[in-house]
Amino acid sequence: MKLLRDIRLLYMDSMRHSFKNPMLIFLSLFQPLMFMLLYMPLLGGLGAVPGITGGGTLNLFIPGLLVMQAIFEGGFVGFSLIDDIRSGLINRLLVTPVSRSAILLGKILRDTTVVLMQCVLITLVALPFGLSLNPVGFLLSLVLYALMGIIMSSISYGFALIYKSDDSLAPTMNTLTLPISLLAGIFLPLALAPLWLQYLGKINPFSYGVDATRELFMGNFLNVNILVGFVVLGVMAVAVFYWTLYQLNKMAK
Repeated sequence: MKLLRDIRLLYMDSMRHSFKNPMLIFLSLFQPLMFMLLYMPLLGGLGAVPGITGGGTLNLFIPGLLVMQAIFEGGFVGFSLIDDIRSGLINRLLVTPVSRSAILLGKILRDTTVVLMQCVLITLVALPFGLSLNPVGFLLSLVLYALMGIIMSSISYGFALIYKSDDSLAPTMNTLTLPISLLAGIFLPLALAPLWLQYLGKINPFSYGVDATRELFMGNFLNVNILVGFVVLGVMAVAVFYWTLYQLNKMAK
C-alpha cells in the first residue's frame, strides 16, 4: 500500500535524524530520574493512606511518572515541525505525491517510539528500587503510553501548523501540559482530592490512562478502568490526529 510505504520512508528518515544526536533522547530522562530520586522517597509513608491501592507506592508512582513523560515529551515536538516549515521542507513535501497523512504519521510514530524507549528505560531503572510489575500488564501499558504520546504529539504539531512560531507555541503547550498532568493524578490518585477536583479530573482523558496503567502494572486485567482507558485514549488519539491533518490541509491551500 502506498500509504504504508510513505509512512515507513518518512518514519525511517525521522528516526535517522533523531539518532544523529542520541544524547538528546537520554538528556530528556533527567527530569523523571530526578523525580524518582528526590520525590519518590517522600511517598514511602503513604501505604496506609485511604485511596492508595495495593501494590505499594512504587506501583502508584511509576505509572504516573511514565504518563508525565509521555505528556511532556510529546507536548513539545512541534518545535521541530516549525523548523521544517521555516526550512521549506514541509512545503516541498506537500507538492509531492506523498500522502499528507504519512507526513504527520512518520513524525508522530518517531515521537512515539522515543517515548516508549524512555518508558522502558525508566521502568528498568525503577526495578532496583523495589518496583514489582506484571510483565504482560507492562507490555499492555506501553500501548496506552503510545496513545498518550500520539495525542500530545498531534496537539503539538497542530498548534505548530497554526502558529508557525516558537514564541506562540511555547506558552500554549506550557499552558496545556501543566493542568493536563496535574489533573491526571500522576503522582497521587485523584481519590485523595476534594470532590470538585475529582470532577475536573474526569474530563481529562489522561486521568483514565493513569488509572488503567496502574491496574495493568498490578495485573488486575479484569478491572473496568483498563477498558475505559483504552477506549477514551483511542478515540482521543484518532480525533486529535484528524484535527492536525485538517490543519496541514489548510496550510497546503
